[in-house]
Amino acid sequence: MSSFSVKAIKTLSCATCIAILVNCSATFKYHGYAPDDIALADVIVGADTRETVEEIIGKPSSSGVLEDSSWYYVSTKVRHYTYKAPTAIERQLVAVSFDDSGVVENIERFGLADGRVVTLNRRVTDLPVKGPSALSQIISNIGVFDLGQQVNEE
Repeated sequence: MSSFSVKAIKTLSCATCIAILVNCSATFKYHGYAPDDIALADVIVGADTRETVEEIIGKPSSSGVLEDSSWYYVSTKVRHYTYKAPTAIERQLVAVSFDDSGVVENIERFGLADGRVVTLNRRVTDLPVKGPSALSQIISNIGVFDLGQQVNEE
């Protein structure tokens, strides 16, 4: 082998190793916004209202479902590997609660460890479905049309 082909093989194998290492490294994506403790220090419980909270830390990502009694700020850090499913590795939820007059009543921060899995009820049709299939209904309708009725209607 010539020295050129040896150098080419070494360069190619080194480039391949680097490409493999780069593709196996994790990438991170950030979703949402949750204010940090410094920004929350400017919100005064018992004094600030919805309008002042919006000016200080911004509009929330969501609010209370039944009543507009709380605002929720949610941020998530997700780790992606090339071939694996994404995994949430960090989540922050800041809940700002308001009383009936719209004044801040409480501020709470929750993390990923504070969460719990909620099982949703899945409604799945049991198989086999009873009754005629779509194909058998189409075939059974062949020859059912009465052309005499179509002529008389005109």
